[in-house]
Amino acid sequence: MKPIWIVDDDASIRWVLEKALARENLATRSFASGREALAAFETDTPQVLVSDIRMPGESGLDLLAAVKDRHPGLPVIVITAFSDLDSAVASFQGGAFEYLAKPFDIDKAVALIRRALEESLREASVDIAPSETPEILGQAPAMQEVFRAIGRLSQSNVTVLITGESGTGKELVARALHKHSPRAQQPFIALNTAAIPKDLLESELFGHERGAFTGAQAMRRGRFEQAENGTLFLDEIGDMPFDLQTRLLRVLSDGHFYRVGGHQPVKANVRVIAATHQNLEQRVRDGLFREDLYHRLNVIRLRLPSLRERREDIPILVRHFLVQSARQLGVETKRMSDEALRFLTGLELPGNVRQLENLCNWITVMAPGQTVEVKDLPRDLTQSQPVPAGANGMAVGISSGVGTVSLASPSSSMVHHAEPGALPNGADGWIGLLELQAARMLSEGQVEVMDVLGRQFESALIRTALKHTHGRKNDAAIRLGIGRNTITRKIAELGIDGAKDE
Repeated sequence: MKPIWIVDDDASIRWVLEKALARENLATRSFASGREALAAFETDTPQVLVSDIRMPGESGLDLLAAVKDRHPGLPVIVITAFSDLDSAVASFQGGAFEYLAKPFDIDKAVALIRRALEESLREASVDIAPSETPEILGQAPAMQEVFRAIGRLSQSNVTVLITGESGTGKELVARALHKHSPRAQQPFIALNTAAIPKDLLESELFGHERGAFTGAQAMRRGRFEQAENGTLFLDEIGDMPFDLQTRLLRVLSDGHFYRVGGHQPVKANVRVIAATHQNLEQRVRDGLFREDLYHRLNVIRLRLPSLRERREDIPILVRHFLVQSARQLGVETKRMSDEALRFLTGLELPGNVRQLENLCNWITVMAPGQTVEVKDLPRDLTQSQPVPAGANGMAVGISSGVGTVSLASPSSSMVHHAEPGALPNGADGWIGLLELQAARMLSEGQVEVMDVLGRQFESALIRTALKHTHGRKNDAAIRLGIGRNTITRKIAELGIDGAKDE
């Protein structure tokens, strides 16, 4: 493991962090300026970078920008003063992992650095460089069969029919077949036949001559001509109108077609790859699809497995999509906890890989933290899961506001109300309530949930301690295990009344 780099012009802060991390058996390397640290990056890199924002010369934000440009996955913790929170916001926009506000608690600083360290090690194990990312991901046996089929078809011009549920990646496979074929340097043209109105589909496929219909003011080439010498991918072929199926069959049979309104045949040198999520055999039986066209298309059939058949691929797909989504948005890549990955692996995703990709885009934008837990996932995925019961099997009810918490036993009509700021007795009870309150706030789209709940928690502890010590804040600080300056500052920040020095 690489050392943790500390960049600060204040020697005392460097010394304190070095000693604290040494007690945790964590190696460090310190720099007095951003310029020194940037010079060191020429020959080495850290596991985590901790940097002050305000330093002579190269500022912490300049250092952050330079580091993120070269090493986007490196966690950077910035140190800022309470009076300089605008810089903290700027640091997050620049990709900082987290910030430490001066004066900071050394134990909290070490805990934060440890969390960044864990993220860095996890990132190193799963990050995929863009140049190493294949066009199709999959390690499951079902996907290995698909890869073998693509390899066997790599030097062939034969027509291929790709079947599989919606969202399984049929167009990706079609593109891979084209990329590894002798036509790879020629056009790849894709057309979803279900997305084009019937009246326009013929012109879209075969083009039209000038004056062929109202609005046809010039000759237009269709998709067959655009794909000349290349590959034409016809998606959702099962939805093609019956009369157009006849024209497509003619092209596949003799390699010629006519533009709409045209009288001269146009020769087509095009490889056709078709795809459908429907049962074409059944549509043939129902008289909705021509049997002769079906046999023309079904020369080689390639069936793509659903995500349910390749659940072991879900973790690598999730990591790939999270990296991809973060790059597109210019933000830090989110990471899934092991529990959240297990949860996703067990889900039924009818939209298959496309639905999983959309979910990862949602997570990148909406999940509150860098490490995503089950509770951070969309409600429509998690609401069907059983909600944890309160202590002793009690049903738990929490108002969406801050003040009142109630516990109702199934065997009793009695409802107990806790005072604002107080929590029910029993570790299981109040922790369960806290988790439910956090889940509710997150599901309602509230932001800064950690700060809101943290302030409520601190306020409840300090108020209770002050009641216990009859308002004597020094005694309350001793009972709570915090310093006198800390409790004084917290009382002022939280607006707590009734405290006295003696």
